[in-house]
Formats: sequence, C-alpha cells, structure tokens
Amino acid sequence: MSLVVYGVPLSPFVRKLRLCLAEKGLEYQLEIVMPGERSEEFLALSPLGRIPAFRDGDLCLADSSVICQYLEDKHPGLPALYGRDASQRAKVRWLEKYADYELAPLATFTVFRNRIVKATLGQACDEPAVQAALQDKLPHHLDYLERTLGQAEYFVGDDLSMADLSIATQLINLEHGGERLDARRWPALAAHYERIKARDSVQAVLPGELKVLARMASKA
Repeated sequence: MSLVVYGVPLSPFVRKLRLCLAEKGLEYQLEIVMPGERSEEFLALSPLGRIPAFRDGDLCLADSSVICQYLEDKHPGLPALYGRDASQRAKVRWLEKYADYELAPLATFTVFRNRIVKATLGQACDEPAVQAALQDKLPHHLDYLERTLGQAEYFVGDDLSMADLSIATQLINLEHGGERLDARRWPALAAHYERIKARDSVQAVLPGELKVLARMASKA
C-alpha cells in the first residue's frame, strides 16, 4: 500500500489525518510510532520527530495540516475538505490552525495528558493544571467556536471540512480525558460534536481507540 501513516491512534493529529483519509475514501496503512521517536529511520520521515509522518510512494511528509492539504491538492476529484473558494479555504485553514494551536494545548496536552498519559507512565496528575484549563482557559475558546458556528451545520459553508474534523478531534481527546462539553452553555458546539462523532469516519477509529485506552487504564 503506497499510503502509510506513522503515529499512534490517540494522537489528535494522527486522528485528524486518518479522518481526512477516510472522508476522501483513501486506503492507507497505519504504522505505530510513539511520540518522541528519535530513530534515524523516523527522523528521515519527520525531522522534528513528531507524529504523524506520512509516506506516499517516494514522497515523505510531516505535520498533519501539510499532509491533509497535500491530499486535497493531489485528489481534486475526491470530496473537498478545504472549502470551495478562496474565502472558504482561508476560513477552514484558520479554524484548523485554531484547533491545533489553541485547543490542543488544553484539551490534549493538559487534560488528556494529565488524566491518561501520566497515569500510564506512573506519574502524578497535575489536577490543578487540568482545572485551570477547564475553568479558566478552555471556556473562552469554546465561546468563540459557539459564536462562529452559530446555527450552521458545519463551520464553513454547507459541507464538512477540515475545520469540523480538526475541532472534533481535539474534543475527542477532551472526552477521553473524562470531560464533556456542557450542552447548556455551548448547545450548538455540543450538537456539532455529536454529529461529527457519529460520522462513519469517526466511528471507524473510535473502537480501536477505546481498546487502547482500556489497555492503558489496566497499566495505570
């Protein structure tokens, strides 16, 4: 198989890429590579040692956004995930960046990392940091996303885009970390999350993730 994704299922960035591939109907092979892998072989694929890395034949790429945009450019006949015109493409890229750089540090690298990853490693959870993220920092971002979505079905235009997938993948890690969106405070965003989570692409990866979480919990 020419398309290979390198990483682990619980990484939101690996998940984002896998959802992109699934929504485009592209088959791929997942090669498990742990975060922080520093082997020469992997650094040749991902010079910064980050996941996901990606191979398409002789082409090697790193960074989930770069890879997803490559797939968009290479396969114009498949479902478009970056909008229909320049305005929509800009909005999608902005929201993808917002999810990667604003939601990820809180949902994934604070809540999920402390509640799940540290427990597996035998490290203490920094619950004050988790509560600061949940009470003081995340609400501002969720308020912004609630306003931006409004009553629309999708964040940009009338079709699913990488904006929807990028935001949902961070909220999945938030849920893996034991937290759910307050549907009373963020009703539109919570409903959007449930719609995206119900898609076939997401449902295809979640059972495997839950098995990984169960194994991690047994080792904690």
